[in-house]
Amino acid sequence: MRPALLTLALLCPSVALAAPVVDTARDLHCGRLFDARSGQLLGPHTVRVGDGRIQAVSAGIPATSPGGAVDLRAHTCMPGWTDLHVHLEDQSSPQSYSEGFRLDPVDYAFRSVGYAEKTLLAGFTSVRDLGGDVAPHLRDAINQGRVRGPRIFAAGRSIATTGGHADPTNGFNSTLSHLLGPPGPTEGVINSIDDARQAVRQRYKEGSDVIKITATGGVLSYARSGDAPQFTVDEVKAVVDTARDYGYRVAAHAHGTEGMKRAVLAGVTSIEHGTYMDDEVVRLMKQHGTWYVPTISAGRFVAEKAKIDGYFPEVVRPKAARIGAQIQDTFAKAYKAGIKIGFGTDMGVGPHGENAREFIYMVEAGMPAAVALQSATIRAAEVLGVDDQGVIEAGKRADIVAVPGDPLADIGVVMDVAFVMKDGTVYRQPTDDDAAGMP
Repeated sequence: MRPALLTLALLCPSVALAAPVVDTARDLHCGRLFDARSGQLLGPHTVRVGDGRIQAVSAGIPATSPGGAVDLRAHTCMPGWTDLHVHLEDQSSPQSYSEGFRLDPVDYAFRSVGYAEKTLLAGFTSVRDLGGDVAPHLRDAINQGRVRGPRIFAAGRSIATTGGHADPTNGFNSTLSHLLGPPGPTEGVINSIDDARQAVRQRYKEGSDVIKITATGGVLSYARSGDAPQFTVDEVKAVVDTARDYGYRVAAHAHGTEGMKRAVLAGVTSIEHGTYMDDEVVRLMKQHGTWYVPTISAGRFVAEKAKIDGYFPEVVRPKAARIGAQIQDTFAKAYKAGIKIGFGTDMGVGPHGENAREFIYMVEAGMPAAVALQSATIRAAEVLGVDDQGVIEAGKRADIVAVPGDPLADIGVVMDVAFVMKDGTVYRQPTDDDAAGMP
C-alpha cells in the first residue's frame, strides 16, 4: 500500500476518541503484584512511574502519595501483556473472501484503527502482527500518537511459495491470474534461495520488524492442503540467514510435521500453530531452543465456524474442522514436554479484543495460570528479543495492566481488565464499581 493512502486513513480526525490520561509522574497503589520473573503473586506494592518508565517498585502502600495516585488496591497489577500473533487489519467473517476483491486498502486501514484500540484496552500493550500491508503504517501512526493501539512489531507481508498459504493470488481465476502475472519476492512469493534473500531484503526496505514465513499450508487460504511443507530447508535457511543480517527474527506458520522440521532445522525463532507436532519435532524444538506460539483461540474459533454452512468456502471448511480442533491438544502435549511457549492468539481470525481468552484455554489444557501469564509477559519479551518490557521493575517501560481479584486463583478475571497503561499513559482506569470491591 502507498504510504499516502494509508496516511489519509490513519490521520482522519473522526477516529479520535476520549483522550487518554497523559504521562505524568504518579504512583500506582496495587493490592497485589504479579512478579513475572518468579511467577509469584506478591502482596500490596506501590509502583512509581514517570517519563514513560517505571521509576521505583516498593512493598506496601503509603498513606499519602505525592502528585496523586491510582487506586488499584482491589486489583492485581502485572506487566502489560504481549500477543505474539495477531492480524490487525481484518477480522474473519463469511464475507472475508469476497471482500478481498471489493475493498480498497484504505478500507482495511480504517478497520485496523478500531481493532488496535480494542486490543490495547483488553490489556495487550504490545503485539507482533504477523502478516499484512497495513501493520507497519499502523505501527507508525500509533508511535506518533495519532491513533490508539498497542506497540506493534510488524512483519509486513508474509513470505510464501507459489500457491502457498500467503500467496496473495490463491483463488484467483485463470483470466485474472494471467492479467496480473505471477507474484514474486516483492509480493512475498519465492521459489528459490535467491528469491528468499530478495524477499527478506524487500521487507527490510518496507520497514518490517520481524519476518514471517508460511512453512506449510494453512487453514484459511483458498487451497486444499493445510499441512503440506511449502519450502525446502535451504530456502528457509536463506530466509533465516538473510534475516539475521538485518537483525530480524523469523516466525514460521506451520501445521504439518515435515514443514515444522524443516523450519526448526533452518533456525527459525518460533513455530506458530504447530498442529501436528510429533515427538521428533518436540525433540528438535527443544534441541534448537525454538519457541512455540500455539494460537488455541484461532483453532477453537475456526473449528466452531466450520460447523456453520457457508461461513467458509468448501475448500476451507474441512481444514478448519480438522486442524482447528487439534491445536489445544497439541498445546497440552508441548507444555508437558517442556517446549518454550510464548503467548499468541492469531486474532483477526477470531475477534479482536478477545485475546485474553487464550489464557483461559491454556489453563484448561493444563498450564498453571502463573506460567500462562509469564508466556504473555517476560517470555513474550524473550521471543521478541527485547529487554525493556515484560516485567514490573525500575527502568522498564511503564506498561502495566490490572485485573480485579487474584488471577492465579481465577484466571477468568483476565477478561475483566480494569486498568491499562502503556509507556506511562493511562488508557483505561477502574470505575467506581471496580473500587467498591476492595478487600
